[in-house]
Amino acid sequence: MVLIFLAGEALIRVYWLLGGRWGYTACDRTHVVHPSDGCGAAQVAELPFWSGWGALGLCVLLAGVVLWKPPAVVLWTVAAGLATAAFPLHLLFEIPAGLAGRPTDWRDVTARLALLAGAVLFARLAPRPARGPSAYRPVAPWVRRSAYVAVAIPLVGWALPHALWALDVPFGISGAELDDIQRNLSLGSALAITAVPPVAGLLALGLAQRWGQQFPRWVPVVGDRSVPRLLALVPAGAVAIALIAYGGLSTGVLVRSLLDGSRNWSDVVDGWAVVLTLVVFVGWGAALAVTAVGYHRATRAPSAS
Repeated sequence: MVLIFLAGEALIRVYWLLGGRWGYTACDRTHVVHPSDGCGAAQVAELPFWSGWGALGLCVLLAGVVLWKPPAVVLWTVAAGLATAAFPLHLLFEIPAGLAGRPTDWRDVTARLALLAGAVLFARLAPRPARGPSAYRPVAPWVRRSAYVAVAIPLVGWALPHALWALDVPFGISGAELDDIQRNLSLGSALAITAVPPVAGLLALGLAQRWGQQFPRWVPVVGDRSVPRLLALVPAGAVAIALIAYGGLSTGVLVRSLLDGSRNWSDVVDGWAVVLTLVVFVGWGAALAVTAVGYHRATRAPSAS
């Protein structure tokens, strides 16, 4: 199945390199904004390197990795890389918004879901170590505290201000920005954007609770069995990296715009709540990363004496 996934990714890249644009999205690369048709993909004459030759070469390289039958750590590293490239946090916003009727780039959604599917396939290819009886290993107190922080940050720093904006409360933004939100945000999209991040953030609690190490008894088939460590660690690590990277890169873009004069400090002051969301992403990712490290330390196999 992994080779089929890689062959499919390679074939679509060859098709794009030959001039076809079916399934390709040009969002953020042209001035045409039509999400349903890939943001003007047909107008892109020269394919970006990592959408064409770069991705094709990577597919060939990964196929060689699979045929080499590498150790589990290599396969899990590839799986984590694919999951990070998919940027699943973006899907948490894009899919609910699209289902609620907001114009959505479904080509981008499909490409991200394909990367996630590839990550799952590579993870499944990794050999599983023999596991003994399920046993809960309590995490350190600092891990619990970081897990609570990872839950609180998206709730307070994201859901609360977005809920206020949806209710027409100008919390930390200008009146013009609030009018723009009210004009372009449907009720379904507002509910999805407000509710999904804190609900996703609750999963961080699993890294500090029993149910993150042992499936609850009421879960069909796997009840009372041990949760595979990497099943918790890989998504947590990928999301933490994505959050920190997104927040850091966005902060860099903001700083650069202030330095080159394309944005004024008065704009930052007027929209301080929007700027603060960049800190929210970095803080959320950092708290999740710390919690994942604590989970790893608590659940790793004891060293032989």
